[in-house]
Amino acid sequence: MTSMLQRIPVTELTSSASYRGPWTHTSTGEPRGYVDFQRLKELWIHTGTACNLACPFCLEGSHPGDDRLNAMKLDDLRPYFDEAEELGVEQFSFTGGEPFVIKGFIDILADASTRRQCFVLTNATDPLLRRRHQLLPLKQQPYPIRFRVSLDYPDAARHDVDRGEGSFAKALEGIRWLHDNGFNVSIARQMDPDEDSEAVEDAFRRIFRAEGLPENLAFTAFPDFGPPGSEDHTPEITETCMEKYPTAESRAHFMCSYSRMLVKQNGQVQVYACTLVDDDPDYGAATSLRESVETRMMLRHHRCFSCYRFGASCSAP
Repeated sequence: MTSMLQRIPVTELTSSASYRGPWTHTSTGEPRGYVDFQRLKELWIHTGTACNLACPFCLEGSHPGDDRLNAMKLDDLRPYFDEAEELGVEQFSFTGGEPFVIKGFIDILADASTRRQCFVLTNATDPLLRRRHQLLPLKQQPYPIRFRVSLDYPDAARHDVDRGEGSFAKALEGIRWLHDNGFNVSIARQMDPDEDSEAVEDAFRRIFRAEGLPENLAFTAFPDFGPPGSEDHTPEITETCMEKYPTAESRAHFMCSYSRMLVKQNGQVQVYACTLVDDDPDYGAATSLRESVETRMMLRHHRCFSCYRFGASCSAP
C-alpha cells in the first residue's frame, strides 16, 4: 500500500506545525533533516530487479526471475523521457537488477541516447557479452553511453564467493570489450570498514595492468547497504545534523537534490527520490516528475545516512 506521507507540499510543511509523525520527526520527536529539490540533472531508470546473479549482499535483493520491481519497457518510459527533457535533464542513468537481462533494454538505451548522455550500471557478465553485437552500433548515437562495472574486490576468489565462480573473469572480459570498443568504463567496488583505500585500489591497478587494461580506471566505493527492507540502526538525521550542510550548494551532493528514479511496481511506474530508497513506498507516491520535484525529501531512510556521511553519488565518477 502506497503511503501519502511524502506528498505533503513543501509550502505546507514550512508554514504549518500540524504535521508530526515518522515522516517529519525522528523516533525521539526531533524534526528530521531534509533536502529540497534544486534542479533535475539526472533521471535514473530502474530496469527491474531481475538479474543473472543472486548476490546475498544485493541492496535490491535481485536474483534470476525476481519481479519485486517489474521490468521496464520503452513505452513506459517515453513520456518520462519527454518530461525530463522539458525539465532540463542532463543524463539518463540505468540500474537494476542487471539491465541487460531485460528484454528490450537495447531499444530503451537506443532511444535515451538520442536525447541525452547515458550511464549504465552492469555486472558486465553474460547478459552484456551476449549483446555485444547490439551494443556496438550505439557508439554512433548522438549522445555517449558510459558504463560502470561491479568488481567487488581485487581478489577473484573473494569476488566469486558471492557472485558465482568465474564471475570475476567474465567481468574483466566485459570491461576489456567495453574499453577496446571505445566506451567509457569505470568500476564499482565494495568498501570494507577501516580499509586502506589506496592499497585496495593499487591492488586493482595491478590486475588491470596484468590484463592489459588502463590503470587509471575510475573507482566508486560503496558501503554495505543491506538487502531491501533491512534496518542497520544508523543514526537518525535531524535538522540540527543538517547544519553541517547549511547552504543549497553544500546540500547539492545529496542525490535527492538533483535526481529522481523511475520504478515500475505492480505494473505502475512511479517516481522515487533516489536509487537507494525503492524499498520504502513513502518515497515513491508521485507519478510525474513535476509532482515529485515539488516534494520535500525527509532524510528518514537508513541509507540516507550513507549519503550524509560519505557524500557519494551513485553516478560518480
